[in-house]
Amino acid sequence: MNIRIVITIALVAFFGTTKAQETKVWTLKECVDYALENNISAKQTALDIDVAEQDVKAAKWNFAPNLNGNASQNFNFGSSISTVGLRVSSNLRSNNFGLNSSINLFDGFSNIHTLKQAKIGLQAQDAALAKMKNDISLNVVNAYLQILFAKEQLIVAQSQLEISEFEANRISELVDAGVLPQGDLYNVKSRLATDQQNLIITENTLTISSLQLAQLLQLQEMSIEVEEVDVELVNQEVLSNSALDIYNQANQNFPEIKLAELNILSANEGVKIAQSNYYPTLTFSAGMSSIYQHRQGIDDVFNFSDQLDNNFGKSLSFSLNVPLFNRYQYRSNVNKSKINFEKIQYNLDNEKFRLRETIQTAYTDALASSKSYDAAVVSVEAQNKAFEYARERFNEGAANSLDFNQTKNNLISAQSQLIRAKYEFVFKLKVLQFYYGIPLVAE
Repeated sequence: MNIRIVITIALVAFFGTTKAQETKVWTLKECVDYALENNISAKQTALDIDVAEQDVKAAKWNFAPNLNGNASQNFNFGSSISTVGLRVSSNLRSNNFGLNSSINLFDGFSNIHTLKQAKIGLQAQDAALAKMKNDISLNVVNAYLQILFAKEQLIVAQSQLEISEFEANRISELVDAGVLPQGDLYNVKSRLATDQQNLIITENTLTISSLQLAQLLQLQEMSIEVEEVDVELVNQEVLSNSALDIYNQANQNFPEIKLAELNILSANEGVKIAQSNYYPTLTFSAGMSSIYQHRQGIDDVFNFSDQLDNNFGKSLSFSLNVPLFNRYQYRSNVNKSKINFEKIQYNLDNEKFRLRETIQTAYTDALASSKSYDAAVVSVEAQNKAFEYARERFNEGAANSLDFNQTKNNLISAQSQLIRAKYEFVFKLKVLQFYYGIPLVAE
């Protein structure tokens, strides 16, 4: 019997340990790193970088000559008049072979500007990927903090329920003793049911928050367990800077601004590419060719290899193309590229305005949430003292359940406001630090 008990305990311990090992607890850094590495949209944007690299390679090879080989076999059927005036069959079979190459000696600098534009496009894709990773990181941090927020709210709800259960037991004893009427017990049980419902709602909020983070990480699991983070000690040094200082810092480093600037450079190269059509083009070509012919019914005087050798020819040529009139197509393309260039310049102005507006709002929100958090701390301290005093009076029978419950609700409300203010302040401060160039997650 003792052996069975020992075996049972060992099995329970083993499976309990195995289950604990299977439950992964994610740190904030792990969540951000995993999202950046596995996000499908980020992977697609990374492939856009590969495409841009191929555009650069193609633009470089535009400077090289081409080389093309050709071969053909032809059959001609019919008849013709011979030198003696007789109609004779003239079925003819021929083979043609050639090797040709050409190179642009001058194309109005089109290839040069195309290569520059391709290199700019590659840098732009890098900036686009950086922007996407920033957005992903911000979303992950926010979702992570939402789980921590829901956990603290759950602690408050559980505490509230424990107090209500104690209150219900206390009222029940007083009612049984005939000190309080039965109606007071009904009231406290009603409040107990409400607190139980609030606990269920808070648990559901935590479950949904965990699901949202798991979905953001694109995991198959329905929930994710996260590591607790100490958010009480938050570095507020960034608030010593002005909103303009933070904007100037972000304006130099933020990928949105860099992407808009690169798009302007690319559009400028587009104008030059369109203008290159105004210039003459000079092309050099070289070729080699040979032919073999055989008339059906007549023996060849020269065999296949002899004919190829005798008919072998070479060619060199220069071709100059001067655009004189092209139905204003070139001019129209140049005008459209200039309009596009001007339009993209406005995009840069718009990005800078949006960044400045976002930072100003974030800065104002961070200051306001800081004050709100400080006020919430003072409020909770005051409500704690009021609740302790009310509980002592309630236990002594000097206060009724209605007054005690009101004081309890005030404390719970203050605690909830403190938790909300704390996490709002933490996230908004994180956002502000992010714009200032401080990483969202420490290495």
